[in-house]
Amino acid sequence: MSEVILHTACEDFIEYIASVRQLSDNTIKSYSLDLNRLQEFLGQDAPLSSISTEDLNFCIAHLSSEGKSSASINRFIAAVRTLFFYCRKFDYIKKNPALEIKTVRVPKYVPAFLTQKEIDELCRQPELKELLWEKRDKAIFESFYSTGCRVSELISLKISDLEYDGHSAIVHGKGGKDRRVYFEKDALASLKEYLQDRKKKFSSQNINDNSGMLFVNQKGGPLTSGGVRYILSRYTGKDGTNRHISPHALRHTFATIMLSSGADIRVVQKFLGHSSISTTQRYTHLTMQQLINTYMKSHPHARV
Repeated sequence: MSEVILHTACEDFIEYIASVRQLSDNTIKSYSLDLNRLQEFLGQDAPLSSISTEDLNFCIAHLSSEGKSSASINRFIAAVRTLFFYCRKFDYIKKNPALEIKTVRVPKYVPAFLTQKEIDELCRQPELKELLWEKRDKAIFESFYSTGCRVSELISLKISDLEYDGHSAIVHGKGGKDRRVYFEKDALASLKEYLQDRKKKFSSQNINDNSGMLFVNQKGGPLTSGGVRYILSRYTGKDGTNRHISPHALRHTFATIMLSSGADIRVVQKFLGHSSISTTQRYTHLTMQQLINTYMKSHPHARV
């Protein structure tokens, strides 16, 4: 086989994960961005067989000097490892230089989340403020809180994904893995009110609402993740609760409240769609800290 250059290997790899592995668009985009950085560092025309472990460590050190986070660097390392694993598997190279590169330590962090009181207040905001589209916005907040969905999963939901009279839905998660999520009574009631209001709204405006998506914008088109973030920012900004949070914080809230209420961690893992239980376990540390804080505030001998 003739010498393969880095750019060709990257192109072949991206086509492989898109057509054969059928990874999600977001995953493909992430791989592409990281492998573009690799080509910036080493040159697009670099012969693949000439790339060494030292070259790859140079790239990692450069990212660190740019102030990239540990998570971003480890994502880059994962992309590089996967690329060279692919190249070795299909005989682009005889030796894999990525085998010896090591990930960097990621500092532990506490995921942002809302308390029960705060999430209830947020879900009331659309009715109190009427900033955008009251019934849709309330349905979005209640759905986040009820299902623990990622923002990408929520905006991808179609009306046809709803099952059992709207009590549950099939979500298409990361890696093409489907799972069932549930809408409790407040979320279900909000969804039904939103869908009724949506039908009236678009009928009166002569808008053809046949996108099939569950959540849409004011013009009837599919709602984007940026749109959801904007909606949330309006209700958590100065016009609302005055505490800015991200859609992912609502997912963290779902996990934290489920675990602190006694739900089994493996059940919560399934609800969240985590492939590894270690990802779910970080919420157990969070709920334990809540218990400690409550104890220190409440027990008479703990207060000094």
